[in-house]
Amino acid sequence: MSLESRRSFIKKAGATGLTFWLGLSYVKGESTAVISTAKSLTPFIKIDANGITIFNPNPEMGQGSYQAVASMIAEELEVTLDQITIKNTSGEKEFGGGQWAGGSSTVREGYLTYRKIGASAKEMLVKAASQTWGVSPESCTAKEGKVLHTATNRFLKYEELAEAASLLEIPKEPKLKDPKDFKMLGKSVKRPDIPLKVTGKAEFGIDADVPGMLYSSVERCPVIGGTLKTFDATAALKVPGVVKVVSAERVIGKYSSTGVAVIAKTYWAAIQGRKALKIDWDTKGFETFNSSDYENKLRALSKEEGILDKQKGSVDIPVNQVVESFYETPMVAHHPLEPMNCTVHVKGKKVEIWTSTQVPVSVTGPGMMGSMPAVLDINPEDITLHAGFIGGGFGRRLYFDYIVEAINVAKQVDSPVKVVWSREDTTTQGPFRPMTFSKMIGGLSEKNQLVSFQHKVISPGFMDSAMPNWDKTKLDSMMTEGISAQEYDIPNMKNSFVFADYHVPMAAWRSVTSSTLAFAHECFIDELAHKAKKDPLDFRIDLQSTNTDTKRVLKKLREITNWDKPLPAGKARGVAQWDFFAGLSAQAVEVSLAKNGAVSVDKVYVVIDLGTVVNPDNVKAQVEGAVLMALSAAIHPAITLKNGVVEQKNFDTTPVTRMSEAPEVIVEIITEGTKIKGVGEPGLPPFAPALGNAIFALTKKRLRKLPLEIDFV
Repeated sequence: MSLESRRSFIKKAGATGLTFWLGLSYVKGESTAVISTAKSLTPFIKIDANGITIFNPNPEMGQGSYQAVASMIAEELEVTLDQITIKNTSGEKEFGGGQWAGGSSTVREGYLTYRKIGASAKEMLVKAASQTWGVSPESCTAKEGKVLHTATNRFLKYEELAEAASLLEIPKEPKLKDPKDFKMLGKSVKRPDIPLKVTGKAEFGIDADVPGMLYSSVERCPVIGGTLKTFDATAALKVPGVVKVVSAERVIGKYSSTGVAVIAKTYWAAIQGRKALKIDWDTKGFETFNSSDYENKLRALSKEEGILDKQKGSVDIPVNQVVESFYETPMVAHHPLEPMNCTVHVKGKKVEIWTSTQVPVSVTGPGMMGSMPAVLDINPEDITLHAGFIGGGFGRRLYFDYIVEAINVAKQVDSPVKVVWSREDTTTQGPFRPMTFSKMIGGLSEKNQLVSFQHKVISPGFMDSAMPNWDKTKLDSMMTEGISAQEYDIPNMKNSFVFADYHVPMAAWRSVTSSTLAFAHECFIDELAHKAKKDPLDFRIDLQSTNTDTKRVLKKLREITNWDKPLPAGKARGVAQWDFFAGLSAQAVEVSLAKNGAVSVDKVYVVIDLGTVVNPDNVKAQVEGAVLMALSAAIHPAITLKNGVVEQKNFDTTPVTRMSEAPEVIVEIITEGTKIKGVGEPGLPPFAPALGNAIFALTKKRLRKLPLEIDFV
């Protein structure tokens, strides 16, 4: 966005009275001030007679963006969170392309931008007050929503200054506060969304209640890749409350399929009508697909050369000892607590939507994850979105297939329709985190130095799943995420990717492919350390030739774990770290052996490097959640297909971590890193390898497959 001239801004300001907007572009005759923003992030401030509103463009899904964005702006604006109203945006065009949540990007990418928005507004309000009083801006101060002139004991509220401030030029480089003067940033601040959630006032997508609303449940082909052939709705239409039965297409990436939607006056009636359907599916030959066969295919493909990710030196150099291993990680489901849902009212060409989504900007136009209007050939101007709080995203709600399907249902009736996925639908219908297999080769010198390293990834591809015309001869860098980014100083390295065709829709899962590749990479580093007869933590630190962020994190981990102090008999610990696009953390997992031979996961130490911190309490909560999610994927059954059908249906067959399984999690935050890093995802990748390494230290069994095939307490 470009800055508007003072003259053009004043010309546009006439009809707005006492409203002052900052961070918006001018549309539809409204008065708006515009500030240049980095990477299309467009945080907003609105000040009028009703008070101060801060708009959050990063959807709140439990990660704390609702509080974080407001705090970064409010800190510089000199207001408290109690003095403002926070509103989530809903993909409105004027709010720009930054309306999405994913990749641990809210603070990582927006920290300076959000602060500049608040600082610019404060400078304009101070200048407006100084002009009103005929004094210098330097003699005025801003505090708690007011501008004060202490020399004359005068003050004006921001609301009283809104009109005058709206006529001023926006500072290009506003002065930011010295961090030592922060009142909120870096402090433990209460999250204003928590009272809304615990009292039931927060509105999630599934809470939508539109007058005249009908309900729908969709029967989809149980064989992944299949679609509708014919259906008989005779019995379903006899169920009391059932209004209509229609077919509806769902589109996700390059895949599309058609299901049968039962529309009824109640959700119960829709479910009963769905059970009464008679359907003939076209399974397209996928009814013979089994995960075990596909796994064998991946193992066979490991012999192929693959597409080069990165090469350094030559891995063909003579070495004293060659170490080879093969690691396997499975598909997993996202398991959001709020199942997929979408309420839609189609009125002619107009489409109104109520839902929970991580990408509101993609729902209303071109955005981070594509364009839903383009998929359905709808004019973006005809779409109105009401984006609610999100009851768990984890990457699943980066995709809008469930919204496309709901629109295709709703356009066949005259009333609004709420389409609700059951827990079984949400578990079995995908998309899923892809399975990844890893062939690892390392070479040690006569002095037991790691001199060569190879990581070959064998898996389906994210880009192939998302794009119909993806060139399969090209590297899919999402599938090699992080393997060439570790700060280990290894003189000879070769990392590559072997693509495997797949018909199952793939999707980013929390920490994307780092959630699988870190397991192989860091367990193998541990194997090499033991072959070299070195302490695994020392081995990693010694691979850092300079004072890297990773070295700093590992040294802090040594300190907080008392690493050099031996544990009692029957206890052991393992270590791992991971550095990728979202951030960096290192973990040590302590385990013990029960009398029955089962393993207990007792304690997890996490050091996370952020560069800066907005709310340490929120960081700890996010890291704890990441550890528990990683634990679920490490020890519980994953997603497998038999005869083309997902075998796991609900939490009973693919569980999440129970309270009784949860270990103590100790989180250490450091902010000395060289750049600002993310929070939501970096706490996840190191856990599984640290656990695997701890189990090896405890039992001398090297487990190279997830979920770990060992009994847990």
